[in-house]
Amino acid sequence: MLNRRILRVKAFQNLYAYEQCKGSNLNLSKDFIRTSFMPDLNSMEVQDKTALNKEAEEAIKLFDQNLTSKDLLKSSDASRKVKQVVLEALTKFHDANEKDHQFLLKNMVVSAERIPQLYLLAIELLQAFTAHVEKEIEKKKKFAGNNPVGFGNELNLPNNQVLRTLRESNLYKGAIARYNVHLDDIELEIREWFRDYVKPSDHYQAYLQLESPTLEQDFDLADDILKKVIFKNEVILNFFSEKDLNWVEDKSVVRSLASKVLKNAANLHEENESQMPEIAMNWDEDKEFFQNIFNFTIENDINSKALISQKTKNWDIERLAFTDKVIISMAIAEMKNFPSIPVKVSINEYIDISKTYSTPKSKQFVNGLLDVMAKELTESGEIRKSGRGLLDNK
Repeated sequence: MLNRRILRVKAFQNLYAYEQCKGSNLNLSKDFIRTSFMPDLNSMEVQDKTALNKEAEEAIKLFDQNLTSKDLLKSSDASRKVKQVVLEALTKFHDANEKDHQFLLKNMVVSAERIPQLYLLAIELLQAFTAHVEKEIEKKKKFAGNNPVGFGNELNLPNNQVLRTLRESNLYKGAIARYNVHLDDIELEIREWFRDYVKPSDHYQAYLQLESPTLEQDFDLADDILKKVIFKNEVILNFFSEKDLNWVEDKSVVRSLASKVLKNAANLHEENESQMPEIAMNWDEDKEFFQNIFNFTIENDINSKALISQKTKNWDIERLAFTDKVIISMAIAEMKNFPSIPVKVSINEYIDISKTYSTPKSKQFVNGLLDVMAKELTESGEIRKSGRGLLDNK
């Protein structure tokens, strides 16, 4: 299950990327202004470089002043050419930002929705190793002919109770079909990966010494291959990274969910077939939250940064950790726009994100700043909480 903490983290990662894109778009727009005032080498007229440089500086200053509103541009006494270049640069800047906004929003949701396919692929790799061992045993039987051949405990993996439970599960088979999970195009790689990485492992060799593995031993072996081979080996990890542009961020979530599938299957009762973790308990509702926290943070960007600047007067906002600014902006957007989520829950979630994704001192900074902001925004009525167990501050 993708809980909301994971969704907040993925939204944070994409908002961070969006801020980086905005910075690049800003530089490109200013480069456009500078290029517009470079001497025309094809002109027969004498070029006044000093005057052109002065116009370029004036245009960039005017551009910076009109990033959030074009009012100053309209009332400016700058030349017609300067105004025209600034207007074009502003249009390019905002169009590029909107294009990046929509791309990252779509990518964010697609990435989240792809996670079930990824953790099922990991489980299917385990099943593929099992099928490979079965095929190898069948080959040995054919070669043996009428001569009986003993296979010792090589059948331990094909007989693994946890993996068999999943293979026989209608819910699992349905999920495999629904998310179009298959490994048809890497049959050769599966043989090589088993030969080079699974078979030589100490845990697998110890597993082959067991006469009749218990359910717990079957789980331990499957989980060990999952965590110490599939999610540790760079060759196999490249297979996943080719399928997911966000693999670096998604890897830990996918590993956790795949392990949960195995654990649930190991504890499965015959009457209970709910071992598959869904993408979320209510994906439609969580998807809306996911998209909204991203959009609201961007929409409230100007007000959030102004509020942060006001509360950090003795500390230049440009010197704050870039990640802290994104985290605090997200928290403000959540506290103001999601009335059913308690303020304390929001603050705690973003403190946790700061622990992992920002500086060592960020936890205390984010905690202190959000506490102060939450109190003032609640008193001013900008934060209004209502619902079960919440006070509607009218």
